[in-house]
Amino acid sequence: MMKYYMLMAFLVIGFLFSCNKKDDPQIETELVGNWKLVEMTGSVPNSETTGADMEWQESYQLNEDGTFLKSRNRDGVITESSGTYQEVNSLNERLLELIFNEESEILGTCYSDVLKENMVFQSDNIFSSTWQACDGPGLKYQKAD
Repeated sequence: MMKYYMLMAFLVIGFLFSCNKKDDPQIETELVGNWKLVEMTGSVPNSETTGADMEWQESYQLNEDGTFLKSRNRDGVITESSGTYQEVNSLNERLLELIFNEESEILGTCYSDVLKENMVFQSDNIFSSTWQACDGPGLKYQKAD
């Protein structure tokens, strides 16, 4: 009888761990939508710009199927690039990893050999580019819808 209770306890524990939401491959619904560039900073202190004062306007459209479209409007010229994305938890940081389908002038990354951008979540509706770590601009995005 004791073996039966132990077996049942292991089955219940196994069931509970198998239903862990972190293991669910579905895209988190709060990621899906349009994320708009809202602030740009440079390496010089107090160099923040927002809105129409930024060098360019930019957004990411994150889709339910794990794909994205990045769009940049610079001086009326619109450039787009696409790829796939996933949420990654690394060293207690929540990251968004964007893998581009091809090389693009709007790819802002520290990597020279991988077509990838990483974003760090500051809150559920704001993330920032890691490009500033290698002399790129600091870019902050906010969920628009």
